[in-house]
Amino acid sequence: MSKLAEKVQAELIQAIENDELVLPTLPEVALRVREAAEDPDISIQALSKVIGNDAALSARIIKVVNSPLLRTSREITDLQTAIGRLGINYTCNLAVGLAMEQMFQATSDVVDRKMREVWNKSTEIAGICHVLCKHYTRLMPDQATLAGLVHQIGVLPILTYAEENDALLADSISLNHVIERIHPILGDRILSAWEFPEQIRQVPSQHLDFARDSAKADYVDIVQVATLQSYLGTQHPYAQIDWSQVSAFARLGLDPSQPTDEDEDLSDAMEAAMSMLQG
Repeated sequence: MSKLAEKVQAELIQAIENDELVLPTLPEVALRVREAAEDPDISIQALSKVIGNDAALSARIIKVVNSPLLRTSREITDLQTAIGRLGINYTCNLAVGLAMEQMFQATSDVVDRKMREVWNKSTEIAGICHVLCKHYTRLMPDQATLAGLVHQIGVLPILTYAEENDALLADSISLNHVIERIHPILGDRILSAWEFPEQIRQVPSQHLDFARDSAKADYVDIVQVATLQSYLGTQHPYAQIDWSQVSAFARLGLDPSQPTDEDEDLSDAMEAAMSMLQG
C-alpha cells in the first residue's frame, strides 16, 4: 500500500473515531418517504403525494412497476396505481433506495465518473439481489434490493474527501486502496446513522467476508452471492474466488458449481431486474 493511501486511511479512520467525518444525509424525499412509511395507516393517496413531489422518482417507480419482472397485464401510467400494485412497504423501500442516486454526483469530473460507476454497480447488484431473494428465500425482495443499492454507500464520504484532496484524486490506485479498506466500516456507520433496519446495517462490512457463517440465509448472503455473480467472467479478483468455499450459496440453496446464468429464466429475470433499476 502506498504512503499516500496509508496516510489518508489513517486520517479517515481518525476522523471516523472522533466523529469528525461528515456522513452523508439521506435526500429530503427519502426522509419524507420514510416518515410516511412509519405511519401504519398511511394511504396510497398520501404516499403518492409525498413521492409525487419528485418527478424523477415518480417516473422510476412507474418504470419498475411496468418491468417484465412484475408482469402487469396492462401498462400503468400513474403513480397511485403503481403504488397500489407494488404495495406501500415495497414502494417505500424502493423509493428510499432509488432516491439515493442523486447523492452519487460530484462537481469534479473524476469523482463524478467514479460515483456513477459505484452507483451503476450498486443497481446491477441490487437487481441480482431482487431475483435471488425472490427465487431462493422467504426474505423480502424490496429489502434485498435496498441492501444491494446501499452496500457501497461508504464510498461516498471517501470520494467527497478525495474531491478536496488533489494528491489522492490524481492517484487512482491509492484511492481504490482507501475505498476498499474503509468503505465497509463507513457503510455500517452511515446506515446506523440513517436508522436502517438492523439486518441491512451490517451488509456493507459483512458482504465481503466470504468465510462468514450465519444460522440462516439473510440479506448479507444475498448481497454476497449477487456480488460474486456480478463479477463472473471478468478480470476482477472476486472472479477468482472459489464459490464452493462460500457458505452463503448453500444457505440460499444454490449449487455453487452451477452458475445461474446457465438457467435462462433466471438469467432473463436478472437482466430485467437490472434494467428496471437503472435510470
